[in-house]
Amino acid sequence: MEAGDVRKVTSGDCSDLYYVDTGMYGTSEYGAAYVLDSERPAVVETGIGTNYEYILEALEEVGIDRDELEVVAVSHIHLDHAGGAGFLADACPNADVYVPAVGTAHLVDPERLVEGTKTAVGDQWEFYAEPKPIPEERIVELEDGDVIDLGNHELRVHATPGHAPHHVVFEDSANDAIFVADAAGIWVPAREEIVETSPPSQFNFDRCLEDVETLKSLDPDVLLYTHFGPREVGDDATAALEEYKDVLTEWVEAVEAKRDELADDEAVIEYFADRPQMADVWGERKAREERKMNTRGVLGYLDWREE
Repeated sequence: MEAGDVRKVTSGDCSDLYYVDTGMYGTSEYGAAYVLDSERPAVVETGIGTNYEYILEALEEVGIDRDELEVVAVSHIHLDHAGGAGFLADACPNADVYVPAVGTAHLVDPERLVEGTKTAVGDQWEFYAEPKPIPEERIVELEDGDVIDLGNHELRVHATPGHAPHHVVFEDSANDAIFVADAAGIWVPAREEIVETSPPSQFNFDRCLEDVETLKSLDPDVLLYTHFGPREVGDDATAALEEYKDVLTEWVEAVEAKRDELADDEAVIEYFADRPQMADVWGERKAREERKMNTRGVLGYLDWREE
């Protein structure tokens, strides 16, 4: 799948659902946005702002006029998920932006969010578009247990604060699917492999494990990853999610052990950057930067745990 490509989700019993490769970080099969062609049409996740036109083109391909879009739902305010929301709101005048309540102020005035993102992603900032502020009256705040009514579909909100305090997942029971955002790791379809995500500055390993238990309790047939794409798990949802728990646990333990060995956080970051995952899929630069970011997140968590 290449940047800008749109595909119908055929996993499990999914209907009315499409996804588009947003070409995030200049990489294919890393960032996805979803289009639900429901009675109240919706976009779920919006990418980093760059290439937001791909989402508008996906709406057109699916047959949804811009003024027909009613819902733009983002799982959390990290800009790789919410960075395009302001652009979509501007282009789609009848769409409200649904966002976890704890993060709404940062989408109305994104200055501090931009500063934090630049610190977290480092040199990758060059791939981002400066986010467009969203008018407060266009935002609908979400809390755990809320439901976004789309007519023949609904998105039920489940708090999953391990990745970040403002992180939620959306359960689409009609499709027996969950938009998992970053709560279930990163799915690499080219290799059918799951890898960790642990960015700074609010990554909390213990809560991430609790989030996996939340997902297991929902027992979905399909996991819809922002990074990247649909994954049919069927009756093996528990096993798939347990696999991510193991991956994340091994990752945190590896960073902790290397910190104990080297006693120098910058050396730890460089150690793992020199051993990137998925360079053959995402390219060497993205793979190295991903590794650095995830290492910094774990180191921050270890500092927090010791306080």
